[in-house]
Amino acid sequence: MNIPVILLKELVILPNQEVKIELNNELSRQIIKEASLNNNGRLLVVAPLDFLEEEPSIDDLPKVGVIAKIKNKIALSDSVIRVTLRGLNRVAINKYYPSNNQKDMLYSEILDLKLPLYEEKEEKAIRRKLLNILEEYISSSSNISNSILIKAKETNNLDYLTDLITSFLPFNLNKKLEYMQNINPLNRAIALIKDINEEIKYNELEEELDLEVQKELDKSQKEFILKEKLNIIQKELGLNDNQDEEINYYIEVLDKLRIDKRIKEKINREINRLKAMNYASPEVSVIRSYLDWLLNLPWNKETKEEKNFNLIAAKLDESHYGLKEIKNRIIEYIAMKNINPDIKSPIICLVGPPGVGKTSIALSIARALNRKFCKINVGGLNDSTELIGSRRTYLGANPGKIIQSLRKAEAKNPVILIDEVDKMVKDYKGDPASTLLEILDPIQNAYFTDNYIEEPFSLSNVLFILTANYIEAIPPAILDRLEVIEVNSYTIFEKKDIAKNYLLPKIYAEHKVMDNKLRISDELLYFLISGYTNEAGVRDLERTLSSLIRKLMINNIKTITKEKIIKYLGLPKYLDDDYDFSNLYGVSNALAYTPGGGKVTKIEVLKFKGNKGKIITGQVGPVMDESILVSLSYIEKEYNYNLSNWDFHIHFLEGSLPKDGSSAGVSITSAILSSLEKKIIPADIAFTGEITLNGNILKVGGLKEKLISAYNKGIKVVYIPSSNYEDLENIPNKVKENMTINLVRNYKEIYTKLFK
Repeated sequence: MNIPVILLKELVILPNQEVKIELNNELSRQIIKEASLNNNGRLLVVAPLDFLEEEPSIDDLPKVGVIAKIKNKIALSDSVIRVTLRGLNRVAINKYYPSNNQKDMLYSEILDLKLPLYEEKEEKAIRRKLLNILEEYISSSSNISNSILIKAKETNNLDYLTDLITSFLPFNLNKKLEYMQNINPLNRAIALIKDINEEIKYNELEEELDLEVQKELDKSQKEFILKEKLNIIQKELGLNDNQDEEINYYIEVLDKLRIDKRIKEKINREINRLKAMNYASPEVSVIRSYLDWLLNLPWNKETKEEKNFNLIAAKLDESHYGLKEIKNRIIEYIAMKNINPDIKSPIICLVGPPGVGKTSIALSIARALNRKFCKINVGGLNDSTELIGSRRTYLGANPGKIIQSLRKAEAKNPVILIDEVDKMVKDYKGDPASTLLEILDPIQNAYFTDNYIEEPFSLSNVLFILTANYIEAIPPAILDRLEVIEVNSYTIFEKKDIAKNYLLPKIYAEHKVMDNKLRISDELLYFLISGYTNEAGVRDLERTLSSLIRKLMINNIKTITKEKIIKYLGLPKYLDDDYDFSNLYGVSNALAYTPGGGKVTKIEVLKFKGNKGKIITGQVGPVMDESILVSLSYIEKEYNYNLSNWDFHIHFLEGSLPKDGSSAGVSITSAILSSLEKKIIPADIAFTGEITLNGNILKVGGLKEKLISAYNKGIKVVYIPSSNYEDLENIPNKVKENMTINLVRNYKEIYTKLFK
């Protein structure tokens, strides 16, 4: 039997239940019309399995529904009809399919359901238990009429009885959907006994709470009366001047504010409300808090910005090594602002691994520009009200982080750092990315309205700087508005210069190091960097140096040596692997990009006779697993190897770290061929690139991080995709001068150099 389908999101109808619904969309009206004309007023009513899904697909629809009969329909207007539906019986849904005539209309192919058989004694016992607990529930609840109990006792049909009780009980939609889909009346009855028993316990608990609340209300009423009497006594004695002083203070502050007339009138109305209100009222604190926020916002306050871009450049160079691109962009902005004061502030996003200076350069920019600095961390943020506040109607309402930052800054032109924008979360609480888009967009943010403040506050003078570790994880709508500047890893030489010129002077100043002999040579700095740190930035290096200086001062050490460093910091943690891989077949170096920067990872391949296929170890993800399959297929096709008689164990070292991505394809291919050809790949060669079934090598990301990591690990030769040629412009000259970088288009070029 085929029948039209109506989807009701906010309603679950049960057999023998009658409901009235109002329909205000064209599709629903067409379904009702079709059912009335061609299906004797019958249609299939279903509810989506996920009520939160805005546009459910056919896969989100249940396999059990209820046939309903249209009892009557009334046109309330041209666009709204009221329909009374009565549920008839459950049916199984074989399939859903679209209508040939009506767009978006669904039909269903349905089958009758046969009720399972059960013993009469069991049915009677369950029915008696169900009626007893229903009677107990009705006596403990004031929400349900005795009429349901009368109807329930009149029927001997367990199927009808369970649906009748379910339709009357205050279950939520998900619970009612479970009962609708359960075709076994006996199982429904058992579930009802359990759920009604829980409702009885809830009623008992609510009754206890109501008694407690009533006691508190009586106490509050008593306090209110006493406060009223006290207020009258204070007035008689002339002790109620504090209220007038507060009102006068608000009026005085308001008179000095240079703000829009409409906002001024609103504040004045709130002051008059406060003036007319009894100070014992709980709403007084709400109005007072609201006035404090409105009167203390920097509506027209701003710091005087530094306009000399040469001085700005000098301050930025003084605080940070390198980072030329971000420094130049700030200087360009100030230079253009000197020409056109109305120019929009750039929305800069600094992308790079942790510890490379993204947050600290934002703070330095604020200092160099003579602006106030605020930081908002949005990592893990899933509630947009944290950014734009909650409405005053809610208990404990407050403005969002943007307005809070502006009040704290006491200026309307601060530098606001929005940290970890790539780690925001979208869920049922909201989409903070779309809210952040409104905040950042220079066209929209001139009229930014916080839910608590309820009046527009211009953010056009704010300089927003965002940070992220992964550009791919930044929401696309936000990314479209950003000027992305990459802040990459440092080479070992750059880390040495940063330590020497920035970190150590800062540490010496903090620890009051006065002895000129307590200095660290370049050789010892290289030893500290390579032996005690393993990072893209210098955060861990600063901690290590600070720890060393403290221990040297406490022990009154004047001269620093390698032995002293080992004595006070312990043995180096990040020395090169003790095991020598240089004389082994089936080993290659892969370059990877991680949230912590670039990394050199070794791949080992072991082949042995068998036909079980491949073994992969080292926490490898699905994309890298596919790269291994591609490599094996390419080798078998291109180099005439019959791999069906061989098993391969492919292991990625540092097995405690998860690994995934397609850029290891060339390294995997090289390791497998090294094992098959019995030719050793030199330990100072590394690879990066995605490989195809025809051996073509595709472009990869994070090249700068990868090459800096390879350089720091002593790699001399690197093979990269030729399509990454333009990325070489961003590679430090020190790296390019000390490393042979081979651009390759197809793997045959690598095979010729390594295996022939």
